[in-house]
Amino acid sequence: MSIVTVPAASSTSKALQIKNLISVASSVNHLKVFHASLIRHDLHHDTSLVNLLLKRTLSFRENRYSFLLFSHTQFPNIYLYNTLINGFVNNHLFNETLNLFLSTRKHGLSLYGFTIPFVLKACTRAPNLKLGINLHSLVVKCGFNHDACAMTSLLSVYSGSGRLDDAHKLFDEIPERSVVSWTAFVSGYIASGKHKEAIGLFKKMVEIGVRPDSYLIVRVLSACVKVGDLDTAEWVDKLVEEIGMQKNSFVCTTLVNLYAKLGKMEKARSVFDSMAEKDVVTWSTMIQGYASNSQPKDGVDLFLQMLRGNLKPDRFSIVGFLSSCASLGALELGEWGSGLIDRNEFLTNLVMGNALIDMYAKCGAMARGFEVFKDMKERDRVIMNSAITGLAKNGHVKLCFAVFGQTVKLGLSPDGYTFLGLLCGCVHAGLIQDGLRFFNAMSCVYSLKRTVEHYGCMVDLWGRAGMLSDAYRLICDMPMKPNAIIWGALLSGCRLVKETRLAERVLKELIALEPWNAGNYVQLSNIYSVSGRWDEAAEVRETMNRKGMKKIPGFSWIELEGTVHEFLADDKTHPLSEKIYAKLEDLGNEMRLMGFVPTTECVMFDVEEEEKESVLGYHSEKLAVAFGLISTVDGEVIRVVKNLRVCGDCHQVMKLISKITRREIVVRDNNRFHCFSNGACSCNDYW
Repeated sequence: MSIVTVPAASSTSKALQIKNLISVASSVNHLKVFHASLIRHDLHHDTSLVNLLLKRTLSFRENRYSFLLFSHTQFPNIYLYNTLINGFVNNHLFNETLNLFLSTRKHGLSLYGFTIPFVLKACTRAPNLKLGINLHSLVVKCGFNHDACAMTSLLSVYSGSGRLDDAHKLFDEIPERSVVSWTAFVSGYIASGKHKEAIGLFKKMVEIGVRPDSYLIVRVLSACVKVGDLDTAEWVDKLVEEIGMQKNSFVCTTLVNLYAKLGKMEKARSVFDSMAEKDVVTWSTMIQGYASNSQPKDGVDLFLQMLRGNLKPDRFSIVGFLSSCASLGALELGEWGSGLIDRNEFLTNLVMGNALIDMYAKCGAMARGFEVFKDMKERDRVIMNSAITGLAKNGHVKLCFAVFGQTVKLGLSPDGYTFLGLLCGCVHAGLIQDGLRFFNAMSCVYSLKRTVEHYGCMVDLWGRAGMLSDAYRLICDMPMKPNAIIWGALLSGCRLVKETRLAERVLKELIALEPWNAGNYVQLSNIYSVSGRWDEAAEVRETMNRKGMKKIPGFSWIELEGTVHEFLADDKTHPLSEKIYAKLEDLGNEMRLMGFVPTTECVMFDVEEEEKESVLGYHSEKLAVAFGLISTVDGEVIRVVKNLRVCGDCHQVMKLISKITRREIVVRDNNRFHCFSNGACSCNDYW
């Protein structure tokens, strides 16, 4: 520490010298030296010097020293009280501020108008709203009811306490309503959940010519997200440009977040690309937007672009990236990304740990995910639910039940998501009795309300077991009207046991519920085709064409050396297409020698058997697996993700390929994981 000395001089010049030194002091230690000089030269009774010293110590957040300095001042005046009150509020010592204010009242000191706003701010943040409201009479008594600053602070107290009617009356009394007054008023409505009313007030404010600041715009955009008001959001977007605020990164990042949460990723990207300066928060917002809007490949690409710009990922960007990797089944890429952040951060941060476990679970590597789960320093219900669901979907049902038992032992109350994971495990393993036990325990033991998803699991469980009458009876006894989830679960059971009549009825219910869903029409057409009712099948397809409906194409993804490769059925766009098709041809010949006959009932067109076999031969998952086989070494696991359910023919083919090549093949479809090994599947042909 450097030694600071005050040169000898007359009393007045000493005071001036010390004042100048206090003003430019670069550390608290220097200020303490100057404080000692004040005492040594008998200047510590000079309130102007003490006041300056008090301001400077508060600016260094030396709150304890500041209070000691104030306490050792004989007869502190209102200026010292004001300085300490303002400093305490700025340093977030709200309870201490209120105690100090009450001390001024006890000593009968007169207030200044600029003190009231600070005290009222402390009331809202302490919180001590009762004291804040009681101050209203003091504001009037002291003549500050014509002071816009004091009245606006009082408005914040009423708004913050949810007393919106009183806030409205007070707002009408404010002589000159600034943007700060409007912000306090609008924010009160947003805090009370009255988002539409808040948006209406904002529009009124703009109409009368008050220019909003960035803070208010961000608050209003958040209200638009809550009510899904895209029209107002787009109007605010144009307003931002009109008032020249389009370069404000705070506002633009909020716009990116808004469009992403409303599912308008093109608009979000347009705002993102227009930003001259983007910090890691902006990048994270966009990456998470892609992840949550089913555009994982774009999310991964943007994350890699961010790294190329020499920006270090934060916890939010890594969570978005891992979520995208989970959707793509990109295990290697996800593991590489997780290595960019210290492992302990994942083990100590519940959100990051949850994202890593979820990534492993959705990539079919739940053994690694379970290791992360065991190493977590803290576990909450969300983490336990992730482990339960991940284990259930990966076929580790007994371990899933064990984690549930551990959840209860830890004193964590299970919720609806916990039981959804447990029931999912029962569905995949065909455990009817266990499913009934958990389903009944929800209401009888844990007093949890069953949702339509829980009923859907039970319908699925009974349907897969061929117990369609039990499943249908449960639907009839449900306390809520069956939705597409319920009928879809029953349809799965009908498909497994080839119950075409009930399936036809179910599909008509689905079409009535979701007339826009092309998949329902496709399945109805398929039902007619299986029954040989080709004219009716053609009629359904004609209806689809007339309505401009198209079937969702089947995609499959496979990751290789950090790159995700995407395939469609009959896809010949890949650079290695010739080798891929040759590999499939070789595998097909070997399978035919083993006696394999394609399951042509999966093809729902009135064409010759030979043509049906050709259609089946090049489904997207088969192309992805063939690519994996020619691009990796013997013994390496092949991991594929498909956006639709694996058909019966592909399922049988995968079993045979795993036996021929002696490879483990993991396929994740939209329903579950299939782990093919040595001619068998982990689902035991139950999917």
